[in-house]
Amino acid sequence: MKIKKRVKFISGVLSFILVFILLISSVQRITLKDIRDIRDIKNINLSNLSDLYSEQEIHAIPAYAAVPSVNSKSAVLIDTGSGDIIYELNAKQRLPMASTTKIMTAITAIESGISLDTTVKITKEMTGAEGSSIYLYVNEKFKLIDLIYALMLNSANDAAEAIAICIAGSVESFADMMNEKVRELNLKDTNFTNPHGLDSDMHYTTAYDLAKITAYALENEIFDKISRTKILMIYPKNDDGSDYSAGARYLRNHNKLLRLYDDIIGVKTGFTKRSGRCLVSAAEKNGTKLVAVTLNASNDWNDHREMLNYGFDNYENIELCEEHEYKFEINIINGYKTNQNGKKELINTVKCENITKESASIPKYINRDEIEYKTELPLFVYAPVKKGDIIGRMLFIYKDQIIGYSVITASEDIEVNIRK
Repeated sequence: MKIKKRVKFISGVLSFILVFILLISSVQRITLKDIRDIRDIKNINLSNLSDLYSEQEIHAIPAYAAVPSVNSKSAVLIDTGSGDIIYELNAKQRLPMASTTKIMTAITAIESGISLDTTVKITKEMTGAEGSSIYLYVNEKFKLIDLIYALMLNSANDAAEAIAICIAGSVESFADMMNEKVRELNLKDTNFTNPHGLDSDMHYTTAYDLAKITAYALENEIFDKISRTKILMIYPKNDDGSDYSAGARYLRNHNKLLRLYDDIIGVKTGFTKRSGRCLVSAAEKNGTKLVAVTLNASNDWNDHREMLNYGFDNYENIELCEEHEYKFEINIINGYKTNQNGKKELINTVKCENITKESASIPKYINRDEIEYKTELPLFVYAPVKKGDIIGRMLFIYKDQIIGYSVITASEDIEVNIRK
């Protein structure tokens, strides 16, 4: 009798373990983002989908060409339209970035909400910064926009501190604003302690993060215009707002690629003994915009020409889908909506749609007709569902490789039907 009970107990335990293993494996099949329609999955916990479908890096399909020969500790080339990584070398290694920091300084200042026509009166704490400078002196007055030009063209560290103090009250508070922007961009390997890039143990980024920051900044027309500017004269202001011509500063962009490479946009140089030579460049050709980054490079001008040429010669940006282009209906359990007569109406499906416009950077040899899409969608969801809840995603695939995706969300609110 006892033996029978033991056998029954052991069988029950083994059955429980088997069910548990099957359950875990089914969850992993979703988490690993299989390239297939997952309508066989009965239900997905919607609260976990924001993590499941968080931003995924897409690596462009290799081209039939020799990759660039880059002499730097870290490098990356991305397509700004798709975010695809076309080339990388230790792109996730945390490194100091010297004055390429000022890309984030500039876009943070531009987006701060402070008018760029604000007159900044120079105080003692805004003067005397180490390194590159336009030699601001106490009681001078400059427009904020002119200080941003000095920051980007002449890489002026004193202008960086003046901008920070004007906008945030201190260098430290402005660095907090920069790091808030880092969090908004969902960057994992970047931290700022100052607006100019002078060496600090906790001041670091990666080539990949810096490329993402630059791609974001270039969406701003003012930043784009500043990055393209080769030379400019700025003037301090008299008390009546007129130019004080005797105090004029001549600005000349340090980025030699503006004179060496066709189709260049900018963006920023940098150097300290600790960081080595750092360079961020961007160029646009035939509707494709590329950003290249090198950190600690021995021959950065040549490296960037090679990377940009490789990108433009071998890749093109293609549209995958428009936002709200694809519509879906998913079964919903225990849901209702209030109809026009104010009555609760049982609902069997929830309407969904893709919410993002997506493109991909693909080698020019690829036949576009071979690109297909598949969906990752559950068989059903439970009410309640709110408009904007992530339901699944569309995958765009070329020969089993994901080249892009668009998240699918609910396009309506569905309440839960509480039965009395």
